[in-house]
Amino acid sequence: MTKSAQNKTAKIVFIGAGSAAFGLSLFQDLFTTKKLAGCTLTLVDTNAEALDRMADLAGVLNRRGEAGIVIEKTTDRRAALPGADFVLNAVAIDRNRLWKLDFEVPKKYGIRQTLGENGGPGGLFFTLRTLPLIFDFARDVEELCPNALFINLSNPESRVVMALGKYAKVKALGLCHGIFLARWFIAQILGMTEPEIDVWGAGLNHFQWLMHIREKATGRDLYPLLRAREATHDPSFTPLARRLFRAFGLWPTCSDDHTGEYLPYGWEGGEHGFDFDGDERGRVILKDLMDGVIDGTKPIPEDWTKPSWGERVVAVAEGILHNEKRFIESGIVYNRGVIPNLPPDLAVEVPLLADAAGIHPVSLGPLPDPIAKLLTVQAGVQQLAVEAAVRASKELALEALLIDPVVTSTDAALKILDELWEVNKPYIRPCV
Repeated sequence: MTKSAQNKTAKIVFIGAGSAAFGLSLFQDLFTTKKLAGCTLTLVDTNAEALDRMADLAGVLNRRGEAGIVIEKTTDRRAALPGADFVLNAVAIDRNRLWKLDFEVPKKYGIRQTLGENGGPGGLFFTLRTLPLIFDFARDVEELCPNALFINLSNPESRVVMALGKYAKVKALGLCHGIFLARWFIAQILGMTEPEIDVWGAGLNHFQWLMHIREKATGRDLYPLLRAREATHDPSFTPLARRLFRAFGLWPTCSDDHTGEYLPYGWEGGEHGFDFDGDERGRVILKDLMDGVIDGTKPIPEDWTKPSWGERVVAVAEGILHNEKRFIESGIVYNRGVIPNLPPDLAVEVPLLADAAGIHPVSLGPLPDPIAKLLTVQAGVQQLAVEAAVRASKELALEALLIDPVVTSTDAALKILDELWEVNKPYIRPCV
């Protein structure tokens, strides 16, 4: 690296830094690179206790990795934003309590969901309560750091990026690790390791389709081998993805529960919902481990000192800051023809290049026509859900429910709408 490149620095503002899951993944990548030495990481969260814990952990890992990052923290978002080059969002409103209702209320009225987060009634209400807060962030970015790249890490990813692309002036990008989950499933069937496999996907977030699966060392097409080995693999392993694979010819990402959110038969891959109790137990264990690492009573887990396999935030920042033309396996962008046979005003997930000129989506061409038609159904649902959210319209919300293939009853749609609208009413307000 040249001396001039070494001297280039940036300010990264992380909103929702109290999120242990996203925060830890980001820290793994930030504090195992030297390319962002001298950069400032400003951690922002309204939960002071969670913020203090993550800031202290960041300090420990920063010193351990000798990464040279300057770490700041604040509960005041607007105070953090001036001068920012990258603004990361990992915020969810009262996440587990409201998400649990998103799942349980529709179930009470006979609507089957797999997770209730990105599709179905759950996806609608997640959108209705989340977009107003996202637009608060976007307006602050427009005012205080208009050249910053806004990187969204929170669900519902497609709807957030779509709404910002249509109604805000910020440069927006969504990042998700779903494509790496798909690669893991494929590796199990092929009997190969993940680093041996290259995957190229295009579609919607949590509903990508792998256009290419190749052996990294040779470029060999692995689809013929996958078809042969999948035919005799354990039938209980990721059954929904495999039924779709056999029907449409390409492998869908990223897991049965995420993919199943968009389909009326999605529950065939599992109707378990999210493990809220297990998540809460895991959070307690993780906080205890973090506290031990911070006060020195527990060793730093080895995984925390290595790059993550999660979202590629740091790779994007390095590419832009140092003009390195970094390849990013997958990101969510406003379509504008990147996938030509999906609507232009939709958020799609495709490979990217990042350099000093910004984010450059890589078009893999049109999707196979049957897959494009399947995704077009979900495109209409997402577009109408975004309109309902930005206009705070209960009438549009009902229409979004009634065109969603997961919703199979008009009576259920009306009851779900009335009950969950009241629950989410404190957060629903016009954005435009």
